[in-house]
Amino acid sequence: MTYAKKVAKALLDIHAVTLRPDKPFTWASGLKAPIYTDNRLTISYPEVRQAIFNGMVEQIKLHFADADVIAGTATAGIPHAAWVAQVLGLPLIYVRSKPKDHGQGRQIEGVLKKGQKVVVIDDLISTGGSVLNAVRAVANAGGEVAGVVAVFTYALPVAEQNFHAHGLKYYAVTDYPTLIQVATENDEISSDHIASLQQWRQDPLQWSEGHK
Repeated sequence: MTYAKKVAKALLDIHAVTLRPDKPFTWASGLKAPIYTDNRLTISYPEVRQAIFNGMVEQIKLHFADADVIAGTATAGIPHAAWVAQVLGLPLIYVRSKPKDHGQGRQIEGVLKKGQKVVVIDDLISTGGSVLNAVRAVANAGGEVAGVVAVFTYALPVAEQNFHAHGLKYYAVTDYPTLIQVATENDEISSDHIASLQQWRQDPLQWSEGHK
């Protein structure tokens, strides 16, 4: 079993990721989807969270070995970023979704020096919009974003387009295609659902319209 499969299985086992193609979830955006992800659950399972941050550490060593700082997105990316920073012996910062409306009005907490290379850690990549907001905040504060590492990605085409537009690479410990493969192998979804699940990833909006 590959490392990505091992983590995908763990996410399914603890119900951090749930597949329900027959009874779609409604996301906060109003979009219908056959999947719901809550990677915050992973912090309560020591073996799972260790597998995740070990996977993140390996991605960083492989792709961003010259990183100076680890940044976590508030709030879900912070615990993973903290463990990764501890293992790598690097400074940690975290990035709010928007600047504080009181005090010094900071969006970034911690010490970031101009020109430092930063890896941004998030729990989930869907379209990439929220983490790219954090990327912009780091850049505005003088940091140089090397790339993004996440627990899980839906591997949506729109995310690839958004990251490409920003000239950035992102990597995840595991992803949607791997999750579907694991769920199929473990008989957690029927073969009848596979086509529908694959169609959702290619065009979530069209899939959503067809399942209202």
